[in-house]
Amino acid sequence: MQKEIELLAPAGTWEALEAAVNAGADAVYLGGKAFGARAYASNFDREEMAKAVYFCHMHHVRLYVTVNTLVDDKELPELEDYLVFLHNAGVDGIIVQDMGIIRAAQQLVPGLPLHASTQMTVTNSAGVRFAAEHGIVRVVPARELSLSDLKKACETGLEIEAFIHGALCVCYSGQCLMSSLIGGRSGNRGRCAQPCRLPYTLVDKNGKDLLAGKDAGQYLLSPKDLNTLRILPQMIEAGVISYKIEGRMKRPEYVAVVVDAYRRAMDSYKRGAYEVPAKDLANIEQIFNRDFTTAYLEKHQGRLMMSDRRPNNRGVLIGRVQKLNNDRTKALVKLDKAIRTGDGLEFWVKVGGRVGTTVNTLRVSGKIVEEAAAGSLAEIDVPKGVRLNDRVFRTLDSGLMAYAGQFYGEKNKKRIPVTAKVTVRMGNPLEVVLTDADGNTGAALTDFIAEPARKHALDEAAVRKQIDRLGTTEYELDKLETEIGEGLMVPMSEINEARRRACEALDKARLEAFAPARVPVENKNVMHRWLHELEHSGSHNSVETDQPLLTVWADTVDKVKAALEGGADWIIFGGDRYTSRDVAFTDYETAAKLVHNAGRRVAFSTPRIVKEGQLGFFAKFLQQAEACGVDLLYVHNTGLWQLAKDLDLKTPLWADMSLNIYNTQSLQFWQEAGASGATLSVELNMGQLSHLAKFSPLPLECLVQGPIEMMVSEYCAGGSFLGNLDKGACTFKCKEEIYLHDRKDARFRLAGDQFCRMHVLNSQDLSVLGGLGELRDMGIARLRIDGRTYGPDQLRELVKKFKETLVMHGDAVENLPGTTRGHYYRGVL
Repeated sequence: MQKEIELLAPAGTWEALEAAVNAGADAVYLGGKAFGARAYASNFDREEMAKAVYFCHMHHVRLYVTVNTLVDDKELPELEDYLVFLHNAGVDGIIVQDMGIIRAAQQLVPGLPLHASTQMTVTNSAGVRFAAEHGIVRVVPARELSLSDLKKACETGLEIEAFIHGALCVCYSGQCLMSSLIGGRSGNRGRCAQPCRLPYTLVDKNGKDLLAGKDAGQYLLSPKDLNTLRILPQMIEAGVISYKIEGRMKRPEYVAVVVDAYRRAMDSYKRGAYEVPAKDLANIEQIFNRDFTTAYLEKHQGRLMMSDRRPNNRGVLIGRVQKLNNDRTKALVKLDKAIRTGDGLEFWVKVGGRVGTTVNTLRVSGKIVEEAAAGSLAEIDVPKGVRLNDRVFRTLDSGLMAYAGQFYGEKNKKRIPVTAKVTVRMGNPLEVVLTDADGNTGAALTDFIAEPARKHALDEAAVRKQIDRLGTTEYELDKLETEIGEGLMVPMSEINEARRRACEALDKARLEAFAPARVPVENKNVMHRWLHELEHSGSHNSVETDQPLLTVWADTVDKVKAALEGGADWIIFGGDRYTSRDVAFTDYETAAKLVHNAGRRVAFSTPRIVKEGQLGFFAKFLQQAEACGVDLLYVHNTGLWQLAKDLDLKTPLWADMSLNIYNTQSLQFWQEAGASGATLSVELNMGQLSHLAKFSPLPLECLVQGPIEMMVSEYCAGGSFLGNLDKGACTFKCKEEIYLHDRKDARFRLAGDQFCRMHVLNSQDLSVLGGLGELRDMGIARLRIDGRTYGPDQLRELVKKFKETLVMHGDAVENLPGTTRGHYYRGVL
C-alpha cells in the first residue's frame, strides 16, 4: 500500500518556515550553517534548528535537513558532531550527496534516515536500487527524468521525491563544475554562483555569432522555472511520494503562495476532482516566474524550456503605455489586469532594457484611487526612458504580498485548538486537562487544595481568563468545560502553573505521537580519533607506487594506436564521446586487441548519465565487455554499478571521477562497494590529494591533462537554437564546433555526445605537467590524459611528453602554454 503523499516546502529563514507550515506543507527541508548546498541562504543555527524541529513536530510536519555537500577530511569531526546533534534533535531525515557522509552517518547515527540528494545524480531505477542497497530510504532523482522514468523509479519500492516547482539547474546538478572552475565557488560545496544565469553568445570556432539576426536572447543557459500544476495527477499516479518545491533562497511570501496553491491542488486530487483555480495559477505566476516549463517530465522541449531573454523574475504583463505627458514623467496605461498602489512595475523599454517603479499615486479619470480595474486607463508616475506602447509588467503585487504575509509572523501564528476541562472540588487540587483534535491529552494538578472562598469564589469567567493565557504556547483555547464546586477558591498563580504544566504534558504527548522514536547517542569523537590514528600510524595506502602508470582516455581506434605509440600504460576506451557519431562494439574489441597485443592493459569506460531506457543496452554492453577480456571497467553512474553487481561481473570496477570522491570515508565506501580503484574529484588541491593518497584503501588516479567537463546537460544549446529541436527532430546534427562566449572573452566548447547530451568544456585544458613529480611522490597510482578532444598526432605527442617527464621524475618542467592547473594549486571554497 502506498504511503500518504507529502508536500515538501523549502525554508531558508524562520519566516519561510512559518509560511511553509501555516500554508499547509506536510514537510519542510532546510539547512544548517554548514554542509548544506545553499550556503548563501540565512539557514539555521543549532538553537534555531532545535526550535524548528519542535515547531514542525508540534504541527505534525516532518523536517528534513540538507547535509548535501562534499566534505573534506578535516571537516569530518565537525560533521560527526553535527550528525549527532541532528539525530538527537529529532530531525526526520537528512538529504545527502557525499558517499562519505553516508558511510559516516551509518556508523555514527544509524537511526537517522538518509535521503539521496538530486546532487547524487540518480538517473535510473538501477541507481535507486543502488541507493537502497546502501541504506538510503528515499531518493531524489535527477530532475531530467520523465514521468515514465519516475514511474520505473517508484516501482523499486523505495520512496521517490521529485521536484514540482521552482528554479531548475540547466545541467545534472551533481555534475556541475562551472561555478567552481570560473570563480572557485563550488556547487558541490554549497556555494554555486549561478554562472548559468549570465549572458552568453553562441559562436563558431572563428568567433562568429551564430545567433545574430535570430530571435534569441543572451541567457542561453538559463531555464524557465518548473511548474507542474498541470501534470501533478500524472506524477501522483506514477507513484511519487514526496513533492518538493525548490526555493531555500526565496522570501517567505514566495513559500507561502506556492505551498498554498499546491496544497489546494493536492487536496483536490485526494477528493477525486483535480482542479487548480485560476486565482492560484495567477498567484503562482505573479509571486515569481521566469516563465514556466515542465522540464523533461513530458518531453524534451529545446529552447521552449529556456528563459533566454531574462534570467530573473519577469513579472506579469498588465498593459501598455497609451499616452505620455509632455515631460514624459506620467503615463496613461491601458490595463489588462487590475493594479493597486504599492505595486511594483517594470516597463520593457525599447532602449536600455527595463526600468522600474513603485505605484505611489494612482489616478483613474483624474481621481486618486487605491485600485484601478482591468480595462481602465490608469495614470501613474513613470521613470525616465518610458515610451509609447512600451509593455508594462507587474513584478510585485502589493495585494498578493499582503495575502502571503498572513502566513507568517507572530500576529499570524497558526495555533493548535484545544479543549480544556477544569475540575475543582472541595478538598482536592484543581485539575486542568487539555485535549487536542487528535485525542492527545495533557493534564496537571495544582499543589494547592481547594478551600472555601473568603472573598471571591471561583467561577467559569475567572477560570477562562487564566486558561486562555496560551500566548507563549502553540495552542489556542477552542472550548472550555468546567466542573467547579460552589464557593471554592484556588489562587490564580496555581491555576496558571497547572495550565503551564498541562501544556508541557500535551506537548510531550503530541511529540511522542508524531516525532521519530530515537535513542539519543553521544558524540564519541570517532572521526577525530580515526583521523588522529591515521596521521600517527604512517601511510595506510596498501598500493606501492614507484612510478605512476599513465592512462589515456581514447574514443577512436586511431587514438588508441597513437596513445600506445606515445607510451601509454593503460588505455581507457569508450564512454561519453564528444561527437554525435557512436562506435560499434567491434571497435571496443579492436581496441582491446590492439592494447593486449602491445602488452598493455585496457579499460572500457561508461557514460556519466544512463537513462532508464538505456539500462538494457548497457546490461548487454557490460556482458560483452567481460566476454572480450577487458581488464577493467570505469563506472561513472551508480545505476551501472548496480547493474554490474546484478550481472555478477568478474571484471574489476573502478569508481570514476563523476562520482565526486572527495574524502577518505568516500574511498572506504567505494572499497566496501567492491571498487578496485578510484579517480578523485578534480576540485581537490595538492594538499588534499596528498592526504588522500597517504591513507586511501584503494589505488588512486588523477586527471592531469585534457578538458574538464563543466556541465553535462540533456539540454543542447546548438540543437535548441540552431536545430529547431522544439519543433521535433533536431536538424543541427552537431555539424560544427560551437562555443559559449562570455563577458570576459572566454570561450567554452559545447560538445554534443552520441546520446545528444551537451557537455560544456572549460575554456582552457587542464595540464599539470609541472606537477607530475609531486603527484608521483605522494603515491598517486595513475595519471590520466583525457584524449577525447585531441587528434591522434597531438595525442601521441602529449603522451610522449608526459611519459618522458615521468621518466625524468617530473622535476622542473613547465606547464603547457594556454592551459590551466585547475584546482590543484588553489582548491575550492
